Amino acid sequence: MRRTALTLADGRELIYFDERDDVVRDQPDRRELPPPPPASQLRYDPLTDEWVALAVHRQTRTFLPPADQCPLCPSTADRLSEIPAPDYAVAVFENRFPAFSERVVEEPAEITPFTPVRPGLGRCEVVCFSDDHHASFAGLPPHRVRTVLDALADRTEVLGGLAGVEQVFCFENRGVEIGVTLHHPHGQIYAYPFLPPRTRSLLAAARRHAERTGGRNLYADVLAAERATGDRVVATNEHWTAYVPAAARWPFEVHVAPHRAVPDIPALTAAERDAFGPLYLDLLRRFDGLFDSPMPYIAAWHQAPVRIDRELGHLHLQLFSIRRAADKLKYLAGSESGMGVFINDIAPERAVALLRAA
Repeated sequence: MRRTALTLADGRELIYFDERDDVVRDQPDRRELPPPPPASQLRYDPLTDEWVALAVHRQTRTFLPPADQCPLCPSTADRLSEIPAPDYAVAVFENRFPAFSERVVEEPAEITPFTPVRPGLGRCEVVCFSDDHHASFAGLPPHRVRTVLDALADRTEVLGGLAGVEQVFCFENRGVEIGVTLHHPHGQIYAYPFLPPRTRSLLAAARRHAERTGGRNLYADVLAAERATGDRVVATNEHWTAYVPAAARWPFEVHVAPHRAVPDIPALTAAERDAFGPLYLDLLRRFDGLFDSPMPYIAAWHQAPVRIDRELGHLHLQLFSIRRAADKLKYLAGSESGMGVFINDIAPERAVALLRAA
């Protein structure tokens, strides 16, 4: 893989990850752009012990433009985009409308004595999987999935080394039902300046399990139990298993986990990275085959924090959809949104049967 970094017209970073060593990436960004916005403001919620980011500049971000105005397509002589090159394999760049940024400004110390305030220090990046506007991740060849995984490993290492960053989160949103604002196949990376609520919950459970069992890894034990019964396993190979969690929250939810307990994507071996693509592509095609239409989904990589409790983590990808039938969506209504209590309409064992048959 060839890695080439350059600077866009407004000072943001762009990195090409190419599958050929003879590719030249020296095309300059010829646009005239305003300076990037400052970092968001973080406000602490004392009632939930959580941080909330206020990124008001995101209200004006690009929203579902037509294909001929897509900012993620390669630039042409007639239209300049975020990608100056005429083609690319995988490209990663700083989000123009970031929720977190290194461009911090001074913030008040507090809103009330109970609500401290601090800058939303961090970084948000966009990961373009293909220069083909009409492609999808499910349609990528395995070697391109490997390139994407290598790019995510690179960015996880770099972003995890930034001052103040506590966790790196790589994810893909797919489908207007999920809330995408660009149709071009892409993912995102958030470098958080705090541990998100889900990570804190996972770590707390893992810590309790380790204390009860003399240091055993909770996720590794859960994965071993699922592999042993096989009741909810969708697919498996030498290095990875894809299974529906026994307490799945979403109508269709699958975890894809390496058999070896590793904290993050950079820790995967070359063999593990190669083995991920074929299994994951098969899983995505099963998702699309459930209702014979492109499935809206979120693919979320859960990695260990970069500074603490790394031994408690176990890298895994959580793939889930809000679609529960061909013409029905799962809405996060009163119980889910108001109280955080999920009520699933489809039993995990039924979801496994449908995915195996798809």
